[in-house]
Amino acid sequence: MTLLHMSINAADPEATAEFLAGIMGGTALPFPPFPDSWIAFSQKDDGTAIEVYPLTHRLEPGPDMVNCTTGDAETGTSFAHIALGSPLPRADILARAAKTGWTTRICNRGPFECVEIWIDNRLLIEVLDPEMQQDYRSGMTRGNWAAMFGFD
Repeated sequence: MTLLHMSINAADPEATAEFLAGIMGGTALPFPPFPDSWIAFSQKDDGTAIEVYPLTHRLEPGPDMVNCTTGDAETGTSFAHIALGSPLPRADILARAAKTGWTTRICNRGPFECVEIWIDNRLLIEVLDPEMQQDYRSGMTRGNWAAMFGFD
């Protein structure tokens, strides 16, 4: 399985998309299907992307396809999160994140480390540099998970 794209919302969709595209080594562009939204493409330019909507936008099922509606701005933190692989080294990821003012830190998840970045201090993005990605791929296997938590 491969994550192809996902959507999040943020206080400043353009700045957030620019940040995400930067750590993915790609570019950000407007996302015309939904007003005031942006999309961050990865460096590979293989369709891997993150759509970024304003905090007031909601996706809802429409009669034929998804509709974008607006409502009250989302507040508080979110249970949703994503993990992104970055071509950048850890120091560059931390330097870019420091410019945002968002909570950022290195965290050890057990089988891997990541740079924990809280977009708008409400949405968790785990960013893994190339070395962290190697640890992730070798550590986050079904067998290792079962052994860590005593599942058979």
